Order: sequence, then structure tokens, then C-alpha cells
Amino acid sequence: MIPRDIERLIQQGEGLDIEFKKAKNDLPSDLFETVCAFLNRAGGHILLGVKDNGTIVGVSPEHADRLKREFTTLSNNANKLNPPFLLEFTEVALDEKIVLYAYVPESSQVHRCNNIVYDRSHEGDFKVSDDANIRQIYTRKSGLYSESRIYSHLAITDFRPGIIERVRQLIRSRSASHLWLTLTDTELLQSAGLYRKDFQTGEEGYTLAAALLLGKDDVIQSILPHYRIDAILRRVDTDRYDDRIDIRTNLIDAYDLLMAFVDKHLPDKFFLEGSQRVDLRNIIFREIVANLIVHREYSNATPAKFIIYSDRVETENANKPKGFGPIDPERFSPYPKNPTLAKFFVQLGRVEELGSGIRNVTRLVRFYAPNQTAQFIEEDVFRAIVPVPGLGKSISGPDVNGPLAKELGKVVNSLPIQEPVRERLLKELSIFMNNQALSVSKMSSLTGFSPRTIRRDFAALIKAGVIRQSDSFGFYELVKSTH
Repeated sequence: MIPRDIERLIQQGEGLDIEFKKAKNDLPSDLFETVCAFLNRAGGHILLGVKDNGTIVGVSPEHADRLKREFTTLSNNANKLNPPFLLEFTEVALDEKIVLYAYVPESSQVHRCNNIVYDRSHEGDFKVSDDANIRQIYTRKSGLYSESRIYSHLAITDFRPGIIERVRQLIRSRSASHLWLTLTDTELLQSAGLYRKDFQTGEEGYTLAAALLLGKDDVIQSILPHYRIDAILRRVDTDRYDDRIDIRTNLIDAYDLLMAFVDKHLPDKFFLEGSQRVDLRNIIFREIVANLIVHREYSNATPAKFIIYSDRVETENANKPKGFGPIDPERFSPYPKNPTLAKFFVQLGRVEELGSGIRNVTRLVRFYAPNQTAQFIEEDVFRAIVPVPGLGKSISGPDVNGPLAKELGKVVNSLPIQEPVRERLLKELSIFMNNQALSVSKMSSLTGFSPRTIRRDFAALIKAGVIRQSDSFGFYELVKSTH
């Protein structure tokens, strides 16, 4: 969350999903009543260091770190908040003062603060003591999130061997003092909300979220036979594909496979943000990949798709929409599709707080693909369209998807060569589609392949009749027809 976003929340004022808390040296005594109410209602934003009227007073700089630690510790303490829901404050500087910000998502469970249920209205937090009203909250949440579905026969032995230790390593690389690192495996999974009890039915066990995050491949397929993520490259052979991976594994490994696909097929571009050099490709697509995984409606059989075209990346995933049409990044209100999965990926350091993805992509894509914007469309199938820079000139000309591209692509696909070589030649061919002529050194700089490899590839393409030497010495160009 950046200062501009916080300022916008303060300008909106307190309401159903925004709460200001004045604090200097200690956490407010009623802070977790608000946390509990947000979890039980529709989620909301908490700003510590702001008066009820919106005046920024800040928290004491020398106590800010302690307040953040205490907030995280208490959110994971069942004696304070039950069931626990791990939360963290983000420190934001406004008017030379420190404001602590936390987004609390709507939970799939009913929570209690100090053994009291709280709910939220426009007037603020209120106690719910009547059994009938508490049952209404349970009923309201019963069909809310498919990720919270309990599988009472799912056991820790059904999880991929070694994956919980891998989770610990990822958490440790983000925060060596993280609370989860001190817990046993069972305690960690319970703290993460992956094991729950339905107090209406008495049923308890590991959830669908646990199976998706940690399960063995055959276990996931047994629970969700339709689950898969289709990653496709369509640059030259747009009727089929130039490269493809069919992902049917746990979400932790699925994230790594998708990011490897991004690294393989999309260009790097570095950007100086302040004094720090950042990799735009990594920042943008870690958000896109995490969004594809975290916010999918897994009860829907529609497969998720991640498709790389010559000028853009498009993703599709099943959705439970709360609106329809294009999303305005400046005005949209984020809400969790799968809060347990989202929280887990936050702790792994693979996604930031809710809503950051769309804002980060919108802010940075104009540097990655100049003069272009990303689109996010909220429908039954959520779609993201992210422009990417061309490998050479803009990959948007008619030849990229035209008959020449298909003709030349078929020639390369018919060659008796190993698959890695074929993929490399197709990538080089897609670059030729947008350049009148290229030298070995230019192709090397665009692809990252060595000049020696490029010379060998050019020889193969010349032999296949796909390229030829141009009139300019040292340059090569496409053959306009292979007939």
C-alpha cells in the first residue's frame, strides 16, 4: 500500500470498511474488536495513528516496530482472537508521521475476540451475543469460500513429502523471526487456517486450501479432477502453440512453474525506482501469477489459462464476481476470493497485501511496455491483459499472425531437431517477423543466446529455406515464401 492509497482512504473517512485508531505508544484496547468485526463481516482497512476525524497524528517512531510485532503476535493468539488469523501492519510515512496500516479480509470462519463475537455496521463494531444472530453469521459464511471446505479424511500423510519444510524455508527467507517458524507442523497448519472445525456440524479436518497448497498430485486430482493451469506460448504458431506446460500440481510448485515459463519467454526490463534497480518483468508477473492462483474459484471446472502472445499476456480464471466489466484501479475495492490462500502466499513473500497486485501492475506496466496499459475485467471468468514489449520493434504487425508466420512456423516445426532447439528457432523467427534484417550480434542481444549458438541456428534456418543473407553484409532476413 503506497501513501497515495492511504491518503485516499483517509479522505473517504470512517465507515463500514474503514476504521481509524489513535495510537502513540501502545495498541488501542479495542483494536481486536475491530479486527474480529471485519473478519466476521466483509473485511476492512485499519489505520493506526489517525484520529476519528481523519487527522494524522502518527504513532511514536521508537515504538512502531514493537507495535507491529505485538499486533502480529496477538492476531495469532487464540486467547485474543479465536480462531487466530495472522495479520501484519505495514508502515507508511505521511506528513512526516508514521501510520500503521492493515487490511483485514473477510474470513470464511466466525471469529471471537476475548470469547465475544463482534460484527460490523456503519456505526462501528458491536457485540453479537444472541445465539440466533450468531447462527445467522455462520449461515452467511457457510457457502462463502470453497477453499474452506473440510475434508475430514485428509491427513498430513497426503501432503507432498518435504513441502512443509520448504514452506518454512520460504518463510525464513522473508522473515527469520516469523511466528510460524517456532510452531510444529500441525500448529503451523492450524495457525494458517488450513485445519478448521465447523461448530455447527462438529466436522473438522484439513481444508481444500490445505490440499491445494500442500497435497500430492494424485490427492489433488482425486479431490478436484478438473484442476489444471494451462500455460501456453502463441507467438508464431497461433493456431496451436509454440510451447506449453500443463500444470496439475500443488500451488506452491505451480507458482514456480509459471514464473519459470515467464522467465523463459518474456524479456527482462530493468527500471530505476528511486535508487533501486528493479526487474519489471519479475515484479509485474509475480503479481499476475499470484493473482491467477490465489483468486481462482476452485469449485468451478473452467481451467485457468496463462497465454503469452507476441504483444501481450492474457490470463483467465474462474471467478465469483462482485461486479461486471473493466476494473478501474483508482476506484476498485479489493476483496478476497480465497483469504486463506492469499494469507499463505503473503507469508511466503509471493504476494503483497490484498489489492496491491492490480495497482502495482497498473503503475509499472507503462515502463515495461511504454504507452500501453493493462486491463482487468471482472466477469464469471476473470481476465487480465498485460501488454509486453516486442523483441525488436513492436510485435503488432499483420505478419505476426498472418499466413507467412504460419507457413514459416510449420517449416520449423517439421524439422528433425530436439525440442529445446525448436523452441529457440521459433523464438528467433518471431523476432525476424518484426525486423527487416538482423545481424548475429543483434539477435544475440535480443535473445540472450551466444553468438556461436545464433550462427548455428541461422545456418539451420538458411538450410530450411526460412531465412537468407540480405544485401547488407552480415545481415539476414526472412524468405517471403518457402514455396
